Amino acid sequence: MPTVSVKWHKEVFPTVEIDTDQPPYVFKCQLYDLTGVPPERQKIMMKGGLLKDDADWSKLGVKEGQRLMMLGTADEVPKAPEKGPIFVEDLPEEEQGGASLGYTAGLVNLGNTCYMNSTIQCLHSVPELKSALQKYSGGPGSEMDPSSHTLTLATRDLFSELDKSHRPVAPMRFLTVLRNKYPQFAQQTNTGLYMQQDAEECWSQLVYTLSQRLQPPPDGRLAPANVKEVFGIDLTSMVKCVESGEESSERETVYSLKCHISSEVNHLYEGLKQGFKSELEKFSPALGRTVIHVKESLISHLPPYLTVQFVRFFWKKESKQKAKILRKVDYPLVLDVLDFCSEDLKEKLRSPRQVLREEEDKKAGLKRKSKEEDGVGNSANNKEIQPSMSVKDINMQDAQETASVDGTSQPVSSGSGAGDSEVLTQHQPSLDSQLTGIYDLVAVLTHKGRSADSGHYVAWVKQENGKWIKFNDEDAIPQREEDITKLSGGGDWHMAYICLYKARSVIPTGSSQTT
Repeated sequence: MPTVSVKWHKEVFPTVEIDTDQPPYVFKCQLYDLTGVPPERQKIMMKGGLLKDDADWSKLGVKEGQRLMMLGTADEVPKAPEKGPIFVEDLPEEEQGGASLGYTAGLVNLGNTCYMNSTIQCLHSVPELKSALQKYSGGPGSEMDPSSHTLTLATRDLFSELDKSHRPVAPMRFLTVLRNKYPQFAQQTNTGLYMQQDAEECWSQLVYTLSQRLQPPPDGRLAPANVKEVFGIDLTSMVKCVESGEESSERETVYSLKCHISSEVNHLYEGLKQGFKSELEKFSPALGRTVIHVKESLISHLPPYLTVQFVRFFWKKESKQKAKILRKVDYPLVLDVLDFCSEDLKEKLRSPRQVLREEEDKKAGLKRKSKEEDGVGNSANNKEIQPSMSVKDINMQDAQETASVDGTSQPVSSGSGAGDSEVLTQHQPSLDSQLTGIYDLVAVLTHKGRSADSGHYVAWVKQENGKWIKFNDEDAIPQREEDITKLSGGGDWHMAYICLYKARSVIPTGSSQTT
């Protein structure tokens, strides 16, 4: 890889490596890290004209030690707003913007903070987490771990401000507290600019902190109120020594499933399957030395919200950065994880899945009859339905193409539309609810670029009204559902890095329900 020097205004960066296997856009992202000038503003002067994003390095004749000149102005770190936040209820109806359309405010980029903004927007979409934060005021251990306490309070306040504010929110206090708690997010370049960070690391650190601070309220049956109940996945693993055959079992709680990406992986389901079987080096008491063990895991407990991370980044020694796997990996709008569950959990899921199938069949029948009686009236409004259980957070049009209840899973499903008026919906289910192992996609965090520590992160979040919103920092842009499935990778466009799925569940008729 040739090393060049880049002159920008009065500054000179003497040793900038060019990875000629990557397009010039990646080189511009490197310069963005050094100068703070976004790639779209950069004009890099070369022999023959300006450097284009998709140019071919082999035809440009770049030589070792060559000096390039760059023009462009850097982003300024936004200052604190002179005026306080303006709340929606204080505005005339015609000025209420996105809030009146069913979505919340964006977040101002405070200088390479899109990784944090996208994380916040995805987690902010979880009503149970917001409810738990609203109840949080401190509790045991606050004095012993003040930084975690302060970060939890900052998260609570930021969520609240997003719900109320009409204009984009500048998360200055939250960012300051986050960097104080986790100094890795305060790393700076040689020129004093804050560096881009990995959104998955921000997500994991924040969820871990909240898991330490949020505790169930005394009346804990109101809603899942701690992070483990909302996001925790219990795994049971069998670990077998390859040489001696000795076996042991392990139990652990994780907060995300990993989709490993290889040349054989084309779909999320295949990547998850790889993640449930791995090799590790471990000491064998029988052999008295460290040997290879095979670890196979199954899910023994499912949460209301399932987080899936696409393992797209790996450490590249040559460039000393996290390189990105660009391979296209499709993911469904409806995910069924039955095949990854233990036998005990499959048995627990069997009855709720049967109820789900019965309800979707009834719904399909009602729709067909309604069409046949067109002009006579809506038969769905006149027909009495008395199932043993009622369906919660379920869209019947989707359910017609989800998994069967006989133990076979269907990894790919069609998308869902807006909620149906004939379906009982509860956005904060009671603890009596029973999961089915079927999940609907509600948020996607994407990355655009070739390295986790550069490029740009964006959040795509499904609102309660069924509409999708793209949160590109301060900009909130409505999206079509078909656009969400195009974020699967294979190029330089935004591709899914983290997916958040919400469980479809059923609740016994007669049980207490909390809305």
